[in-house]
Amino acid sequence: MFENVKRWLIGAPLATAQAIHERLTKRVALAVFSSDALSSVAYATEEILLVLAMAAAQTSNQSFGYVITISLAIAGLLWLVALSYRQTIYAYPNGGGAYIVAKDNLGIFPALTAGAALLVDYVLTVSVSVSSGVAAITSAAQGTPVSWLTDHQVILCLAAIVLITLANLRGLRESGVLFSIPTYVFIGSFLTLIVCGLVHYFRSGGVLEAVPASEARKYAEGYEVQGLTLLLILGAFSNGCTALTGVEAISNGVPAFRSPQSRNAPSPCCG
Repeated sequence: MFENVKRWLIGAPLATAQAIHERLTKRVALAVFSSDALSSVAYATEEILLVLAMAAAQTSNQSFGYVITISLAIAGLLWLVALSYRQTIYAYPNGGGAYIVAKDNLGIFPALTAGAALLVDYVLTVSVSVSSGVAAITSAAQGTPVSWLTDHQVILCLAAIVLITLANLRGLRESGVLFSIPTYVFIGSFLTLIVCGLVHYFRSGGVLEAVPASEARKYAEGYEVQGLTLLLILGAFSNGCTALTGVEAISNGVPAFRSPQSRNAPSPCCG
């Protein structure tokens, strides 16, 4: 019975010789490897706004005007990091993560530091991305018959992690197809959200509602209500840099692409 349940959950075992047939097309790989970065980008702007909200009360919401400048700075930094990893793909066609690159160029101790940082990064990415996603779902459920989901956020987070784990255990190609659908739905939803936000902004004349200090303090942990200072802006920039996590996923997963990997991995856009 255990074997039957195991096979139903994670599929039949694959021989090593079948691994080459499990490699991903660029269209599927884009969804699989970009989901990490996309989830980080999704809540990066929110993290910036939460910090800037600490100065909203004393600046009549003028502090929110810096979100565009900070976002553009982070976008520039993101472009530099992506460009660096693109060069890494050509230099390490068999997969070049931070550990391998640091070991070959800087030595074992910087490599171990980079590897340890990645382990922490992956754990935090899962925890923050899942909790952020569940928070978004339960927020959307308010005022509906399923509003009771808000009282079970921890259980929902754990269930999501279990489902993601089981999907990954089913193999690269099968899990890639499973993950590609919600990823493309997410991209469409995010673009729709941006368009709706812009329409609402211009229809309202660009007027923002005042943010109560008590609400700002509740969500921006580690920050106190204060005036707009350089340190606060740098803090908002630091929080927004969560958008950078996950950029290394394609560089780490070059062997998962169909041949020629060094040509498909840098531009997984079609085919």
